[in-house]
Amino acid sequence: MTMGLNVGPPVSRSGALRPASDRYGEKVDIFGVDYTITDYVDATERIMVAARQNQSYAVSALAVHGLMEAVNDTSFMAQVRTIDLITPDGQPVRWAMNALHQANLDERVYGPDLTWYVIEAAAKEGIKIFLFGSTEETCDAFASAIRKRCPGAVVDYQSDRFREPTPEEDQADIDRINEFGAGVVLVGRGCPRQEKWVADHRGKVNGAMLAVGAAFDYGAGSLEPPPAWMQRYGLQWLYRLKQEPGRLWKRYLFTNSQFVFNFGKAFVKTRGR
Repeated sequence: MTMGLNVGPPVSRSGALRPASDRYGEKVDIFGVDYTITDYVDATERIMVAARQNQSYAVSALAVHGLMEAVNDTSFMAQVRTIDLITPDGQPVRWAMNALHQANLDERVYGPDLTWYVIEAAAKEGIKIFLFGSTEETCDAFASAIRKRCPGAVVDYQSDRFREPTPEEDQADIDRINEFGAGVVLVGRGCPRQEKWVADHRGKVNGAMLAVGAAFDYGAGSLEPPPAWMQRYGLQWLYRLKQEPGRLWKRYLFTNSQFVFNFGKAFVKTRGR
């Protein structure tokens, strides 16, 4: 169980207290998905509370694509709504939280960046890290990058089968992660498979599970991150489209259009209150 975790005041990585916000941890509804008002430091500490105690805790850095997948699939929406912490991965989601709920977020909480915040915090405290998903080559390269950046980090991994496991295989995965003693489990199976996995394994895996997708490829060096200015103005999708046009063009054409339409409806509704 994850209820009742006492996170305490937000603390920077240097240990200094930041100005408190009485809205940290508050959940706001974006098209049916409960996003948490948070930032990198606050989200990291919430994750670390669970990691230190080896308590099952589900996390997703959910961008526009994942959000619209949930809107379009009621069974996936039900799974997403069981996730403990959902951060605004994309700038459009942050903008929506600010416009619809006055969240006053200065920055998004981007999965690949959050991943390194958590890795560094876990390594500093000797908390074990498990990588689940992606290819053998990517996991091996990502694990090597973690050890290089955080000497002393204890990392293990299991690559994806790229199919759904049998019940026996799934139990073996759970046993392996728990026997390793991972406080942090990074899940890179692509959206929505990774969100489904962390939701389905809430209460089974004894650690904080983060659905962070592209963090594996960025961490392994197999994908180049977009320029900072493109991230700042919500144009990361355009950079990713250039990298993988054949795979991503339909995703961005339909999901971005749907997001704009749904945001317009929600915005008009808030103005009518």
